[in-house]
Amino acid sequence: EAAFESVQFIVRRVPFGWLIRSVHSWSANLMILAAFVHMFSVYLLGSYAKPRELTWWSGFLLLGLAMGFGFSGYLLPWNELSFFATRIGTDMTSKVPLVGPWLLTFLRGGEEVTGATLTRFFGFHVAVLPMMSAALLGLHLGLIQRQGMHVPGHLAEEARTRKPLRFLPNFVLREGVVWLFGLAVLAALAAFFPWELGNKADPFASAPAGIKPEWYFLFMFEALKLIPATVLGIEGELIGLGAFAVGGLVWFLVPVLARASAHGRRSRLFLALGWGVLAYLVSFTVLSFLGAFQ
Repeated sequence: EAAFESVQFIVRRVPFGWLIRSVHSWSANLMILAAFVHMFSVYLLGSYAKPRELTWWSGFLLLGLAMGFGFSGYLLPWNELSFFATRIGTDMTSKVPLVGPWLLTFLRGGEEVTGATLTRFFGFHVAVLPMMSAALLGLHLGLIQRQGMHVPGHLAEEARTRKPLRFLPNFVLREGVVWLFGLAVLAALAAFFPWELGNKADPFASAPAGIKPEWYFLFMFEALKLIPATVLGIEGELIGLGAFAVGGLVWFLVPVLARASAHGRRSRLFLALGWGVLAYLVSFTVLSFLGAFQ
């Protein structure tokens, strides 16, 4: 595919092309990391509670779209790692009952990962996902603007007595400092740890040993590997994907479930659930990087 050669040209021949690509890759990963941190901070502080259910749901969908950006953009350089990781990732969709084969063909543009898949992923990455994200982000920010920021109970009194922060110059200066710090961190990461291009993918070669998806999919990837091939006559991978689907649905419906179980107050059960999910995500991701799973 010409995709690899075009990215290689940008990295090696275009002035500061390597820096632009590194900034793009690092900022994408930091964006997803920030989305995860924000989601757990909202969850653990109970900021999803009434009347902010719709804000939670729109934020949940935005995180999914952010991960979709990462998954679709991962293939575009057409290097060895991204090609085989995309093949494994898209193959999982074929396990979905009833619509699995259709989903696989829809994502790949055929039976295998080919140039048609690359074209589709490019379309998702630069057109479909940005339009969906813009609409959802507008809704999410509009809801926050209308409802205001959630203040935890133990800080509510302090928030009521605190003098409002003036937009100009106080708020603008404070936000400017945060933006400058963020840009400095991003520039340092891109300059000192440039994003590697790797080797060009060969669709006819066997997958190299140790192929893994990006870090934000490792918790799922490693968990699925631990499930036996078959459980009670059912394919293990199918059971694992079903469990993740149910877990995602529960997480999505937490504002409703927590209210129903706690009669208007945040349930300790759901608080423990949040800490448990966070521990699982962090531990499996770190252990995967350390090579604990083989």
